[in-house]
Amino acid sequence: MQRRTLTSLALTALAAMATGLGTMAAHAQANYPSKPVKFIVPYAAGGLPDTVARTVAQRLGERLGQAVIVDNRPGGNGITAYQALLQSSPQDGYSFIVSDGSMLSITPFLNKQVPYHIGKELLPVSLIARSPLYLVAHPKTGVNTFADFVKLVKAKPDEYTYGSSGIGSSHHMTMEALKAALDLGVRHIPFKGSGQSTPALVGGQVDFSIAALPSMQGFVKSNQVKLLASNAAKRSPQAPDIPTIAETIPGFDFSVVIGVMAAAGTPQFAIDRISKEITEVVKNPELIKTFENLVIEPVGANAAEYGRVIQRENDSMAKAAKAADLKAE
Repeated sequence: MQRRTLTSLALTALAAMATGLGTMAAHAQANYPSKPVKFIVPYAAGGLPDTVARTVAQRLGERLGQAVIVDNRPGGNGITAYQALLQSSPQDGYSFIVSDGSMLSITPFLNKQVPYHIGKELLPVSLIARSPLYLVAHPKTGVNTFADFVKLVKAKPDEYTYGSSGIGSSHHMTMEALKAALDLGVRHIPFKGSGQSTPALVGGQVDFSIAALPSMQGFVKSNQVKLLASNAAKRSPQAPDIPTIAETIPGFDFSVVIGVMAAAGTPQFAIDRISKEITEVVKNPELIKTFENLVIEPVGANAAEYGRVIQRENDSMAKAAKAADLKAE
């Protein structure tokens, strides 16, 4: 009788605990968010992912009724940011990573010890935006069009150089995919970010470069560099006269995609809320205007669509990495 009483009491206690936990979970969901949300960016301030994160954070905070803080954690090609995410107790649903795709495609390719993989340790939340990069020439090359570029490089293989923002970057992969598709020989000169590669092109240290339009617009207007082609699937409204590489190579699309990711174990209600609100945020006319001025296309796709975009990008990047003969460590 005593054992039955003790068992009954234990079961009652467990039931009460489960009810209490369920009530707490329901309360957390109903009141989410009840404190600031953090966007961890795996790059220094000023780059494209950082710009997108800060632009969206302001509007998102207004909709959530809580501040959205941007925390820059450069280093390790995304690994430092991932470690910061884990240290931020992501299971409560208040910390996320905002990044471009190279963290998900090239970093795992180059480093087999990377501690995260999309769909496992990291989950897609929302695709915020995409932005094209441009093939740009220094005037000393005499190149004025994409066709000129192809003709010149084919005539003198390995004589010309191009600058990128680093090995494994979207800039690097764009050019390597282009070289492989058209059988071109252009030597790669990697730099530590666009802050170095852009001045190198303007100063004539390299002949060509892959760069975002905002960083080049001033130099284009002063005729210090020449835009040749975009790496996006379609022409940008901000540069409608500049062709896409896809017009020569069907299906070519290496435009940079920026999205939000969560750590495995993040509550589904938090993922759903952030994804839903970002979809609304990118419809804001003022935000759209800001993005347009920066040659950024707002998207606002949900987690499922973002996951499909990541997979397509990973496949494209893997082929480009193979063409560039990048070796995993």
